[in-house]
Amino acid sequence: MWWQNATVYQVYPRSFQDSDGDGVGDLAGIESRLDHLAWLGVDAVWMSPIYPSPMHDFGYDVADYKAVDPVFGTLEDFDRLVAAARERGLRVLLDIVPCHTSIEHPWFTEHPDWYIWADAPNNWVAAFGGSAWSRLGDRWYLHSFYPEQPDLDWRNPAVVAAMQDVLRFWLDRGVAGYRVDAIDRLLKDRELRDDPPAAEPFGLPLREDEAKLALVHSRNAPDTGEALAKIREAARHALLVGEVYLPSARWQPYLEHLDQVFAFELLHAPWDAALLRSAIEATTRAPGAAWVLSNHDFGRLVTRFGGENARAAAMSKSWDAVFDSVYDGYRLAYDLQKNKKKT
Repeated sequence: MWWQNATVYQVYPRSFQDSDGDGVGDLAGIESRLDHLAWLGVDAVWMSPIYPSPMHDFGYDVADYKAVDPVFGTLEDFDRLVAAARERGLRVLLDIVPCHTSIEHPWFTEHPDWYIWADAPNNWVAAFGGSAWSRLGDRWYLHSFYPEQPDLDWRNPAVVAAMQDVLRFWLDRGVAGYRVDAIDRLLKDRELRDDPPAAEPFGLPLREDEAKLALVHSRNAPDTGEALAKIREAARHALLVGEVYLPSARWQPYLEHLDQVFAFELLHAPWDAALLRSAIEATTRAPGAAWVLSNHDFGRLVTRFGGENARAAAMSKSWDAVFDSVYDGYRLAYDLQKNKKKT
């Protein structure tokens, strides 16, 4: 498969390249820089969400899955970008957000049964702090992230069909695959039971309120694989990379349907040889690790560890696929050197 030894370059469209002088990056701007990306030797471009969004969460609150936010351009601009990338041997990956929508998505008012509701909140906590429930009328809706991001009910066949249609829509327009956002939140406990107190460490960094809970009901439901199978069915042979915030020992249910999973142990490891080795060994006991050095959620590697150490990290030959952020200036410096050596 093309992705097994690929380098994927993350682009945050809003800040990457402005083509029309309005101060906001856009699809035409990305297209104008494709020669630079091809020259760097990357294999694919992963774009953070380009869909219409009220921007309560940097575009991860999607208001229309089958359109381009006008601030970035049009569907025609997207088609031109994909075609131009293909001409240069580059693939385009999109960020898909299947677990929740924007509260401003028409589905929330037109199909309230597509979301998760309760008569009273349980003890689940949201990713950014506080309760994962907000009241609307006499009921409560679930939001694993911000209140403006209500969770979809993936046990509702209508939700599955709608999201499969979304996946096929962009594949038909030429995308090579998806980075699947927050996929460990896809299914929760059917009975909405409280998370019990934590009996052991989670294995990855958590906020203090999250660390007090075992997080066994608010995410990673036992039947998650059934929903993942529906995503794979629609994606066919396209690349699926999951953002699964779990220790690598718990990846297996996801890798039955996804191609790769982000290796967060490496991202969180301090710059210490023994600890880095432990993180790499933990995530290579089975295939499927997509190495994450930094992305839109975390500080730049060059900022955290310094330019020389960041360059050393990028040079590791043992890392099968590096998902890296456009913010990282060190990557540019390293790739420039690498291409000079090739020539």
